[in-house]
Amino acid sequence: MVSRVIPVENFDLVVFGGTGDLARRKILPGLFRRYAGGHIPDAARIIGAARAEMDDAAFRAFAGAAIAEFVDEDKRQGDMVERFLAHLGYVQIDATGERGWDRLKAAVRPEVVQAFYFSVAPTLFGELAERLHRFEIARPDARIVVEKPFGRDRETARALNATLASHFTEDQIYRIDHYLGKETVQNLMAVRFANILFEPLWNARHVDHVQITVAETVGVGGRGAYYDKSGAMRDMVQNHMMQLLCLIAMEAPYKFDPAAVRDEKLKVIHALQPVHPDEIVRGQYRAGRTEPAYAQDVDNPASTTESYIALKASIANWRWKGTPFYLRTGKKLRARASEIAVVFKEVPHSIFGEAEGWRENILSIRLQPNEGMTLSVMIKEPGPGGMRLTEVPLDMSFAEALGAEGADIPDAYERLIMDVIRGNQTLFMRGDEVEAAWAWVDPIIAGWEARGDRPKPYDPGSSGPEDALMLLHRDGRRWREIRE
Repeated sequence: MVSRVIPVENFDLVVFGGTGDLARRKILPGLFRRYAGGHIPDAARIIGAARAEMDDAAFRAFAGAAIAEFVDEDKRQGDMVERFLAHLGYVQIDATGERGWDRLKAAVRPEVVQAFYFSVAPTLFGELAERLHRFEIARPDARIVVEKPFGRDRETARALNATLASHFTEDQIYRIDHYLGKETVQNLMAVRFANILFEPLWNARHVDHVQITVAETVGVGGRGAYYDKSGAMRDMVQNHMMQLLCLIAMEAPYKFDPAAVRDEKLKVIHALQPVHPDEIVRGQYRAGRTEPAYAQDVDNPASTTESYIALKASIANWRWKGTPFYLRTGKKLRARASEIAVVFKEVPHSIFGEAEGWRENILSIRLQPNEGMTLSVMIKEPGPGGMRLTEVPLDMSFAEALGAEGADIPDAYERLIMDVIRGNQTLFMRGDEVEAAWAWVDPIIAGWEARGDRPKPYDPGSSGPEDALMLLHRDGRRWREIRE
């Protein structure tokens, strides 16, 4: 299978926070992989900008170490790494002061595509945006990339949008959510809108419910100070999981166009109903045999922040009225897995009576690990002895279905950064979309804070609090098992 890649123009990409953890783990290794794949022009340049005292050679050594750690050895053959590093430069800069901005202006070319990646705290977004214009570095069509969190509520998100809008237009702002760059998420849109097979069934008449799970085996790690002020609701549900829900529930856009796709996602968010307190379960992992509890990880014995949340969401429109969407995410769970499961209704009448092995049809969309899709169907169990039914999967693992080329699935950041250079905003969040998501989330958070609710404890390595099981049991349903 031959890959068709949309070429990109020559560009200068400035990574503010270029010596930070995100740049080390994702941005620089991802850019190298795209370079090794022939997707970055030879005249392109990548400029790190940060407070650290460093020159070009030191930054290239930093990037080389990151590539050695996070890129497979078979991608680092020959002189490929050295050739890539030759494209890198560095400018020491003070984001809140005057130092370094004249040097950055001299380094960035005005005649090529310009992209500025704000891999820094959101409190610095305004400072960076203002200086890019004051020092006349950014040309009128320059693009900026901003990482989450996009505020911590609707008010702060609105203020952040206003700050960015005072220097850049909406079509220049790329709010990155790496979940939207995953190959499976994009294939979800292809499966839905490039095939007639599912569309007649993709509604409340045929779908019993939808489960969206993002489970992690790790704790909060070194993010304790941030996470304890955020929690699973703000850190995962408001952005990543909301985006997955929108892609499952949205109507077909009139074309695969940034404005059209994001218009349809926004309609889903506006149709989300308020969540009743009985339809939310919050949890916090307790200590294990050799592992600290959440409160120890964040150094806050009195913490009431959730490391786990499960909730039942309802969409009030013709397509989905009466079909619940169950969302859950948590840390220190049994397995690392991200999955969307579309559970179809049972047949209205079984001609086989009470046949053993009966299961509903489920379309499982796996985001990690082993990206792919599985559709479970019922068939007759082979052999004599009557009509015995058994469940079999129609499995499409991308690595297997697409051969050797499919096995090399790009990291989400690789795809999204290239989309920034191409000027394609389809997989990025729009400002009104962010604010609408907060408008749904804010009352939920305000409700449990007003009630003084405390998270339910759960054991590390489990599937979460017992109360989360009841969220589905009382509806006559059950969670799918969390496994890799």
